[in-house]
Amino acid sequence: MRKMLLAASLLLALPALATASDELSYTYVEGGWNRLILDAGNAGDFTSDGGYVRGSFAVTPQFHVIVGASRVSGSDHAGAAKVKTTVDAPYLGLGYHAPISESVDFTSEFAWNHRSAESDYRVGDERSRQTSRFNQVLGMVGVRGRFTDHLEGWLKGGYANGGDGQDARWYGVAGGQLNITDTWGVVLEGQFDKDASEYRAGVRASF
Repeated sequence: MRKMLLAASLLLALPALATASDELSYTYVEGGWNRLILDAGNAGDFTSDGGYVRGSFAVTPQFHVIVGASRVSGSDHAGAAKVKTTVDAPYLGLGYHAPISESVDFTSEFAWNHRSAESDYRVGDERSRQTSRFNQVLGMVGVRGRFTDHLEGWLKGGYANGGDGQDARWYGVAGGQLNITDTWGVVLEGQFDKDASEYRAGVRASF
């Protein structure tokens, strides 16, 4: 809840912080490191690391298509029992953006997200595998703005349906980009809901 309140506060503050007037690009490709932290209740947090790729492609002046995929894996053990879990998550969405001011855009997104988790268990010489999959439909709204010629940021809030027995949930996204050149930049982003935190650090090429 505190993470969601922080994201909401930053969302309200972003328009006042943005000052530059350069147009934001909605055509880009990026990739990098991805970390997923799941709250497992009394069992503690489960952390997995991996990578992601993502692209956005403007198809009209105000609409863009988003595609992406990530893979993370992590291991845990209790006594002689060991488990390694790998999570794959392809993503496909349609985004809309419209200017609020010279430096801030309103953004919205409607997307499909599929997650598949494969867990390999090992106890001594015995091995087994368990697989789970579910689909989500999600929507979110937010703002994206440019603070300076080299720095921009975005904040979004959204809701995802449960999908295949999963709980529906609210979540928030906060991110920023440091532009090294007109094309290349470094991206940091975090996504938070009641049971999970996801972090990304990557390199983006904008066109």
